[in-house]
Amino acid sequence: PGEVSRAAFVGRVWLRILKCPCPPSSAGLELSVNNHAADFTLSTELGPPISLSCLVHNSSQAEELLWYRGDGQVGLNDGNKVNISNICISPVNESDNGVTFTCKLARDKSVQVSVILDVQFPPRLSGEETLHVEEDKDVTLTCNSKSNPQAQATWYKDNHSLTLQQNRHELYQTSEVFRLSIIKVQKSDNGTYTCMVESLLGNGTRDFHLIVEDKKPIFPKEAVIAAVVVVTITILFGIVARKDKFFKVW
Repeated sequence: PGEVSRAAFVGRVWLRILKCPCPPSSAGLELSVNNHAADFTLSTELGPPISLSCLVHNSSQAEELLWYRGDGQVGLNDGNKVNISNICISPVNESDNGVTFTCKLARDKSVQVSVILDVQFPPRLSGEETLHVEEDKDVTLTCNSKSNPQAQATWYKDNHSLTLQQNRHELYQTSEVFRLSIIKVQKSDNGTYTCMVESLLGNGTRDFHLIVEDKKPIFPKEAVIAAVVVVTITILFGIVARKDKFFKVW
């Protein structure tokens, strides 16, 4: 009887397992974005829209797809989620550069393909600025510019290449900032400075009109104190010299 009951128990367990609906395996399923089955970089330019198409491969059933821009999920219409899904970036702008778009299988997010946008654009730099600075003071001219590919900056003074002097000029450059610092400006530094930013796709310029003003006179503290003392002593001597008149009036 013990063997019979044990066999009946095992049979019920197997029957329960067979009746349990098991989720389909995602093994063998693949995704592709624009015919790429692995992560890739897509080069594009500003303006014209681009489309990304995600497709499920090796599936025998309807599979829901998800799109992400960076870490944020992209909203999709109901008819744009099953087995194939498309998104459009329009218009493409500078903020899309370097952004990752990822298509994922909804029931197994480890099945995914990512595309990184490489948005190429020339430097955009223009305008003028006038700076007033006293002689012997320091001044910094700053160019802010974005571009892809990265640009290089050259400084000009009065339409001629600027000759950099040690301990007088300092340059600082990052991918988006170009600075020229002049230490203890002199009258000879008066003029128009031009920041020219150049890349493979184009260039831009910005002018800085530097006006070096005369140093403002600074009164020495010792001289001021001495003058106050002299005036005070003069007043006291005047009072002493006229003390007889003061007493008579009193």
